[in-house]
Amino acid sequence: MSSPPVVVITGASAGLGRAIAHAYAKRGAKLGLLARSSEALAAAQRECHEFGGQAIFISVDVSDAEAVERAASQIEQELGPIDIWINNAMVSVFSPVKDMEASDYKRVTDVLYLGFVYGTLSALRRMLPRNRGTIVQIGSALSYRSIPLQSAYCASKHAINGFTDSLRCELFHDHSNVRLTAVHMPAMNTTQFGWVKNRMPHNTQPVPPIFEPEIAAEVVVAAGLAKHPRREYWVGAPTIAAILAQKVVPGLLDRYLGRTGYKAQQLMDEPSDPNAPNNLYEPVAGAHNTRGKFDDRSKHTSAEVFLSMHRTWLVLGAAALVGAGVAAFGGRRRS
Repeated sequence: MSSPPVVVITGASAGLGRAIAHAYAKRGAKLGLLARSSEALAAAQRECHEFGGQAIFISVDVSDAEAVERAASQIEQELGPIDIWINNAMVSVFSPVKDMEASDYKRVTDVLYLGFVYGTLSALRRMLPRNRGTIVQIGSALSYRSIPLQSAYCASKHAINGFTDSLRCELFHDHSNVRLTAVHMPAMNTTQFGWVKNRMPHNTQPVPPIFEPEIAAEVVVAAGLAKHPRREYWVGAPTIAAILAQKVVPGLLDRYLGRTGYKAQQLMDEPSDPNAPNNLYEPVAGAHNTRGKFDDRSKHTSAEVFLSMHRTWLVLGAAALVGAGVAAFGGRRRS
């Protein structure tokens, strides 16, 4: 883009959303940061300015469609036309289905599924008349392969896939230049595991291997800025393995996860506090951060991400090597 892009990020107050904001700010972007906590958003805004970006923040619950629409209008008034809209906001509950409450399912669906729908609608209202712009849906390996204890989260992520695929077909039908992509994430070291609603006997953790959110944020930036983004981006080898295995041996995964999925998502040496604050209905107080408490167990690099982000150059390099080899072989034969 010839000028700094205007980027909207929902769920920008912490975790992956905040890491995405940092990554765009380092490229000089103009950012509209959306989340519920004004305290955490103000901290994120200061960091974005320090990284070289321009940012405003708006406290909004993405389950409120009218509030999302008002936020979109305010961002365009203050920053200019929105170029990239990233749907990232999420809440979750760790609990067996038999212990879930109907209100929990409704709340997760309202935020995690309908929040993506409302954000997409607000983006489309502005992008379609201009016939340009990019919408990025933050997905997960769990968008394809559900695991135990996160039924509400997994169901909502699956629903986002269905919604996104339908919209993609319609954009093709209309010959629209609005671009749509999804970025599916691995387990990440984010703040959600410190404030998620938890009915399990122990504190929660991401299923190893765990990646730092900054790795995934770089993929989201590449997807948003790409002239022709891929249909989907799969971040990290575990995400690729989960999605492909679901296509080939879903029944085997059901049994495997039934045996291992409970312990893999709990810190067995940390009993949970049933009175601990959670962010399902209200934000947790604090300025927060991008990362959670698993730095010592998290990967700071990903060979798969590097190869995926540089695959064009790798293909060209491989082709050049093959061409050089063929030329050398031909020269030897002629001599």
